[in-house]
Amino acid sequence: MGTARYLEIADGIRRAILEGDHPVGARLPSESELVARWSASRGTVRQAVALLTSEGLIGSRQGARRIVLRQERRHSFAELNSFAQWARGMGLSAGSRILVRSRRPATAEEARRLALPADGEVLHVLRLRSLDGEPAMVERTAYADWAAPAVEALPEDCVSIMDSIARDAGIVAQYGEHLIDAVPAGTEDAGLLQVRRGSPLLRQRHVTCDQSGRPIEWSDDRYRPGSVTFSVTNSATATPLERHRGAPPA
Repeated sequence: MGTARYLEIADGIRRAILEGDHPVGARLPSESELVARWSASRGTVRQAVALLTSEGLIGSRQGARRIVLRQERRHSFAELNSFAQWARGMGLSAGSRILVRSRRPATAEEARRLALPADGEVLHVLRLRSLDGEPAMVERTAYADWAAPAVEALPEDCVSIMDSIARDAGIVAQYGEHLIDAVPAGTEDAGLLQVRRGSPLLRQRHVTCDQSGRPIEWSDDRYRPGSVTFSVTNSATATPLERHRGAPPA
């Protein structure tokens, strides 16, 4: 399944901004110029520009042509991008190791989140994620039974499960809901993330659904301190949640 055209255009403009072709404060080419340059419809160009606006890269003043606001790269949760996609965009090397992959009865919460019957079954996956070779996140995911075979077929070092099942099985994530809080590291998490037991971990729980709204996965992700940070940028029209590379704690 090919990349949506507006994502391709947004990526091209984003690269031009990050490489300095459009410095901070400079005006972007007009909508007509972008339509001609990319041989795309105005609606598609507007989608691309809206995505870059949600990321905070560009903005407008008093209805004037869009201008470049900043040049650092961030990941906006306005777009449903995977951890691996975000890492690649940041110029980081993402690694992954599946530690456990087993079928079991769904817990009450998993059944509710995945819209399963009370006696439904899930595929439980425990995975350790890394950035540039350092442990960054422990991921515990319950996959709905209909998506489980595609996940079971993947190798243990699969870097992005969601990218892979989209490519191999046509299971494409279209919607996500995220819950964020902090939890202390238990014995297992502390060992995997190489931190002290009880250290604060940033937890992100999320459900991911396909285009029809059918839940694919319910995941509990716990980040090592300093590996990433999340921020929310408010505006009059949008409040995208963003993920950034974190700084090690002092």
